Amino acid sequence: MKKEHHYKTTITWTGNLGEGTVDARYYSRDHTLSIKNKEDIFCSSDTPFRGDGTKHNPEDLFLYALSSCHMLWYLHLCADNGITVVEYVDNAEGIMQENEGGGGNFKEVTLKPTITITNKDHIAKANELHVLANKKCFIANSCNFAVKHEANYLVK
Repeated sequence: MKKEHHYKTTITWTGNLGEGTVDARYYSRDHTLSIKNKEDIFCSSDTPFRGDGTKHNPEDLFLYALSSCHMLWYLHLCADNGITVVEYVDNAEGIMQENEGGGGNFKEVTLKPTITITNKDHIAKANELHVLANKKCFIANSCNFAVKHEANYLVK
């Protein structure tokens, strides 16, 4: 039997500027993401969609979720395979396309981690582990597109 894990979030729209959604130009896209026992995250839509560019947006958080899930699996796999990672920084990039008439989708995400390990002889194995991490990543497995990887390695 498969294990199931359940998650709950609360989204509260905070963008009523007095007249609600009487017109798309007259309300804010601001909202708050709340999760029990965690700090709130203040969000909006992305600036092309009338959002506040100083706040997190769904697209940023989607890219974060892919990058973070991959990193956590990757670190676990490195530990299991005797590869010591001492630094990991991912400058992930995603491309989202809008469809005519509204809507759209991400068509591509490329994870670009710079990973510092302690033994240069482990670089080949460290690189192979990205494939396995991608296969195990819950978020990547939920996408309808391939998640690419362009890893760079340093040795310390």
